[in-house]
Formats: sequence, structure tokens, C-alpha cells
Amino acid sequence: MKICFLTKIEKQGVKEAISFTKKITKDIDVFSGDSDSAFPVTVNKENYDLLISYISPWIVPKVILDKTKRWNINFHPGPPEYPGIGCFNFAIYDTAKQFGATAHLMKPKVDTGQIIGVKRFAMANEETVESLSIKTYSAQLALFKEILEFIRINDSLPISVEKWQRQPYKRNELEKLATIDSNMNKTEIDKRIRATYYPGKPAPFTVLGGYRFEYNPDR
Repeated sequence: MKICFLTKIEKQGVKEAISFTKKITKDIDVFSGDSDSAFPVTVNKENYDLLISYISPWIVPKVILDKTKRWNINFHPGPPEYPGIGCFNFAIYDTAKQFGATAHLMKPKVDTGQIIGVKRFAMANEETVESLSIKTYSAQLALFKEILEFIRINDSLPISVEKWQRQPYKRNELEKLATIDSNMNKTEIDKRIRATYYPGKPAPFTVLGGYRFEYNPDR
């Protein structure tokens, strides 16, 4: 089986996922990048049996999806209740009791394809974006291994009754969540900061006089 593996190489669990895939097949091409990287054109020159998107920075074009001989599978760091961008953030803001990772077939529109597996876990009351992401990437790796092992043994996909619970969150919705307004009380401000702050990433912010001021706990 020839596999295309799209990813962000520095993310938790990625190296382990690649190593696990190589135990199933040596015929694997790995492409890694970040949000500023162009989609690897080499992918279009090959014919893959399986295309895997594992914490990938790219939306895979339809022309690529259509070329895959068997399946295009995405591993999403969030359960069916939280498709799209900002899945960690919205779950924390909602004080959700559970979170998890989802495996699904890919369509041109992100996080809308048929779900083939979900791995859930309990969320702590004072979860942060950092702590939730660590738990989620661990669950995602476990789910990844289960799905690939099922494919290896059965030469088919697992069946799941899970369904997406809403349309995927968009970047402007995440931006709105991270916006601190002067009319908010301290409880709401604290809640938004906890839901959107992650060290080294764009922080919750407010805009005054046309200038953007970001939250920085170290200053």
C-alpha cells in the first residue's frame, strides 16, 4: 500500500505516527509544513492508495482527493462536537465535560466527511489550551494506531455511528472569541483568556484607538 502522509512534523505524536505507519508499509511519502507552506506539488504527481492528513496545515484540493485509489483520512484534534478551527478553545469556553479526537474521510470542505472513529476523554474543570492539546494529541495517536491496524487486518474501514454535530468553526469565530471588550466583566475576561491563551501563539486581545493590545502574562 502506497501512503501519502501530510503533517506538521514538530507536533506531538507525529514522529510516532510516522514510525507506526512504516511498520505497515515502507512505501510512504511524508510531507510536512506549516501554515505558511505551499501545498506540496509532488503529491499530484503520484498515485496513492491512502492519503493521511495528520495535524496537517493544508486543505487538500479536490483534484488530489479524487486521485487517491482507496481512502483519504483526516485525523482531527477534536470530537464531532468541535469541527473546524479553534476546537480546543471553544470546548474550554463552553466548559465541556468531554473532548477527544476524530478520524474521518475527507471532503473538499474541512471536517465534514464520514466519521470512522472517535476517541474521547474527560476534560478537567480548569483545562487550559496547552493541557487540553497534550491530552488530545495523545488520544489522536491512539486513535490513529487503531484505525491503521484495523485497515491492515481487515482491508476495509471501521464503521462509526458518530456524526458531526455542527458546521466547522471558522477563523473569524475564533478571532471573535479571543477579543476582549471593555464592557465584559472580569469573569468573562478570565474565561476568554483561559480559552484562547497558548504560550507563543497569537493571544487574546483588545483593540484601542486602532491598535491591537495582546494579553501577556509574563509582563
